[in-house]
Amino acid sequence: MLELVWLIPALPLAGFLLILLFGRILGEPGAGILATLMTASSFLVVVGVYFDLLSRTAEERHHVVTLFSWLPVGSLQVDMALLADPLSITMALFVTGIGSLIHLYSIGYMHGDPKFSKFFLYLNLFVFSMLMLVLGENLLVTFLGWEGVGACSYFLISFWHTRDSAATAGKKAFVTNRVGDWGMMVAMFLAFSAVGTLSYAGINAAAEGGKLAAVTATGIAMMLFVGACGKSAQLPLYIWLPDAMEGPTPVSALIHAATMVTSGVFLLTRMAPVLHASYPWAGDVIATVGALTALFAATIAVAQTDIKKVLAYSTVSQLGFMFLAIGSGAYVAAIFHMVTHAFFKALLFLGSGSVIHGMHHEQDMRKMGALRKLMPITGFTFIIGWLAIAGIPPFAGFWSKDEVLLYAFANNRLLWLIGVITALLTAYYMTRQVIMVFFGEARWNDHAEENGAHGDHTPHESPWTMVTPLVILAGLSIVGGAMQLPFSKSTHFLEHWLEPVIHHSEVSISGTWAYSNKWLLLALAILIAVSGVVAAIAVYAKGKFKIIEPKILADAWRYDSAVSAIVGGPGRAAFGGVATFDAKVVDGAVNGIGSEVRAASGLLRKMQSGLVRSYAFVIGLGAVVLLAWFLLRGIL
Repeated sequence: MLELVWLIPALPLAGFLLILLFGRILGEPGAGILATLMTASSFLVVVGVYFDLLSRTAEERHHVVTLFSWLPVGSLQVDMALLADPLSITMALFVTGIGSLIHLYSIGYMHGDPKFSKFFLYLNLFVFSMLMLVLGENLLVTFLGWEGVGACSYFLISFWHTRDSAATAGKKAFVTNRVGDWGMMVAMFLAFSAVGTLSYAGINAAAEGGKLAAVTATGIAMMLFVGACGKSAQLPLYIWLPDAMEGPTPVSALIHAATMVTSGVFLLTRMAPVLHASYPWAGDVIATVGALTALFAATIAVAQTDIKKVLAYSTVSQLGFMFLAIGSGAYVAAIFHMVTHAFFKALLFLGSGSVIHGMHHEQDMRKMGALRKLMPITGFTFIIGWLAIAGIPPFAGFWSKDEVLLYAFANNRLLWLIGVITALLTAYYMTRQVIMVFFGEARWNDHAEENGAHGDHTPHESPWTMVTPLVILAGLSIVGGAMQLPFSKSTHFLEHWLEPVIHHSEVSISGTWAYSNKWLLLALAILIAVSGVVAAIAVYAKGKFKIIEPKILADAWRYDSAVSAIVGGPGRAAFGGVATFDAKVVDGAVNGIGSEVRAASGLLRKMQSGLVRSYAFVIGLGAVVLLAWFLLRGIL
């Protein structure tokens, strides 16, 4: 199966090409069925490769398939090559697996959309790009997928581009990600200049062998971190992700759960040896930014009223947890939380889409309530996702979040405290969302009457194509934590699987107070999660306390508006000044020199008349001048 790794990205690419050529003929639901089958087929190939790798010893779980020589330019030799190892296959498993469920869900969600086939065209291209990103054997192949998912995110976020808000959100995502792309390009330049290769194996081997200077390794790590901040929506580049909610809900699930936003975490994990060869403060920077992003986004989520905006800021916050783990040296914990987050966040986003579909495109939670009776499957599965992200045992999110906090405690107590507060807020705002949407009084009838709506606007359950993925993801959100249980080394299945790629795991904290007392920290994590749930119930379900939702939190601390004001005011003026300087001074100097040269050459051109008598006259005149010069010189 390892020789068939190329099929993993090839199948979604084939789906993209077929829909591109025959999309109008396939129509609805043909285009959706084709796209879903292609992604599901890719998933089956990944499963086959996984079992092939699993049957081998740890040392043999590394296979490169070279398709062709891409850039044979002097010392720059880059192959179009794919790498199958435990990390890339772990990523590919949930990218294709959850991606297939999202494709199936989209068949029902996008029913009746006039651009039905085009939507699946973009979905298949997105999955292909993401697979190239995670399977790339070198930084340049990864960068090809990196740019591909950036372009596809623009197409998908602004899919309903006739709405100004969607068009603006797509442009914001595209421009913000370009800042991160700059960081990754600089990292590639530094790596090639220092090591002479862009291959992960070559760069990591140089870092592990001490052939990469600490200052160079730190430069590469920090530039990769800039790229990761763009793709994985960390401060200060997170602003594109909440606005990405303007796209169709399956896009939100695809981008924010299983694919694009995990790119930065994957890249830093892939380059873990470089991070270890860096100065110690590099890890502290990554962990600090992650912790602050997690807390910042969680405070905003507590005051949002749009059902998808709550989940968007939750995604930013959970990604912050992953970066906290990366900066703390807990790469297994980061990947563990990434996988469990893919399960429950995809479930929550698709569940929110089911609510929006059943509520006739209403997204304001203040106009919902008591939906669990009318949408039982959606309500039941959404509640499972809530328990998972809130950190309630034995659901998947509890185990992965606790492992991140365990490493954070061992590495930096202050950052651990920030993580604990964030976990408390997570349980609080997710409980708030569940109460507002599925419990309490039904408020949708009142608002329908206020808006003068006619006809039956009673919420309804979604079709099977939409609820089937919810049930599967709910099951994964329950049992997903079993891949990395803290009971003993024998239950650390994910750690053993990733060991050939990530050599640094719990060995870095064994013997510390945190490791010796992990059960106490685990009990504290349970107490924190339960406290958040109870507090939200007391406020929103029981009405025992006044609801406090400061406007500044609803406005996201006004960070986004401040950035817009700076970019649209002084920023626009500065860019205009640069453009004027370029046009008047730089281009003026170039054009001025060209005009002078042209004028001088015009004078010389007039002397080249082509008449022999003119040339003879000039030669005779020159001879007379020379003769006069010698005569006068002799006399003087």
